Amino acid sequence: MKLDALQVALGHRFNRPELLVQALTHRSFGSPHNERLEFLGDSVLNCVTAIALYDRFAALREGDLSRLRANLVRQEALFRVAETLRLGECLKLGEGELKSGGHRRPSILADALEAVFAAVFLDAGFETAKAVIDRLYADALVAIDPASALKDPKTALQEWLQGRRMPLPRYSLADTRGEAHRQEFEVECEIAGLGLKTRGVGVSRRAAEQQSAQRALERLPKS
Repeated sequence: MKLDALQVALGHRFNRPELLVQALTHRSFGSPHNERLEFLGDSVLNCVTAIALYDRFAALREGDLSRLRANLVRQEALFRVAETLRLGECLKLGEGELKSGGHRRPSILADALEAVFAAVFLDAGFETAKAVIDRLYADALVAIDPASALKDPKTALQEWLQGRRMPLPRYSLADTRGEAHRQEFEVECEIAGLGLKTRGVGVSRRAAEQQSAQRALERLPKS
């Protein structure tokens, strides 16, 4: 039933449901798993978002379009889409990953979503995959403001605080998980002047800092 609900949310009913099952299978569970699909899905997603940005922002230069695309395809953005699809409930994980909360881990969910995009592509072709991605990313595309989106989250947060003569944020490493070649970092961003603390996760400390800064930006006072 969960796979039925997922296909409804995607807007695509699979002719080859085994592709969807593989896309949702983490390597910890066994083979065939989703790593090759993830590789393909990354390329499909990059192509579709490039087309969407090219059509939407006719005046932007190549470098600016590339930076906007990077924001749309980064782990945090994929994780958010995966959460709206309740993808974690459909994942097939090994016992260790289940116990450690792998069905909620941003990296696992982001990778699985890319694999799902590849599965749609292999099942029904590029135009169908494009339609699925365009629908899932519609709100994110509408919300893009190039003037602010082209700044990385740490820079945007710093400028917001400086403009109000407030103390700058402090970033601290909260946790490191995983094997040496697949480590995941968790960083806390603390803004003492606002009593605000957020956490971000990434494959590098810098990526985790950027995610924690983005979450802080989303919780700033609107005035």
